[in-house]
Amino acid sequence: MTGQSGERDSQVTGEAGTSGHPELLHTVIDTTEPRKLAEFYRRLLGYVYRPGDEPSTGKVDEKDWLVLTDSLGHRKLAFQKVEHLEPTTWPTTDVPMQMHLDLTVPNRTMLERQRQRAEDLGAELLVDRTDDEDEPIYVFADPSGHPFCIFVA
Repeated sequence: MTGQSGERDSQVTGEAGTSGHPELLHTVIDTTEPRKLAEFYRRLLGYVYRPGDEPSTGKVDEKDWLVLTDSLGHRKLAFQKVEHLEPTTWPTTDVPMQMHLDLTVPNRTMLERQRQRAEDLGAELLVDRTDDEDEPIYVFADPSGHPFCIFVA
């Protein structure tokens, strides 16, 4: 099957990587502490380390690049060490957020449970908009200061 540009449509044929378009591998997040931030998202989202990226036992962990995958091994998030990271000042624009993750839950009960989990794991609550009937939402900062949202969808 071909699209408007004459390229094969991989969604119709089921063939991966044949559309002529690049595919998103994972989202890379800058951090001064890759292991700490990877561990936060691993625990929050239930992901696993890519083989070889698991925490080492008994020695200092100096890895500057870590990858998390889903249970099927598909890459989801990567963490890249940087020497300095200016945390966003969002909602003011002095230091823009540049990117954020949107995470969804099916209902308000799960929203409250995930709020507690996120805070227990080290997230800081920035905005509570759970009084919004159309889209109850919490906005957090992860341990490196990157904003992320959890909302009912």
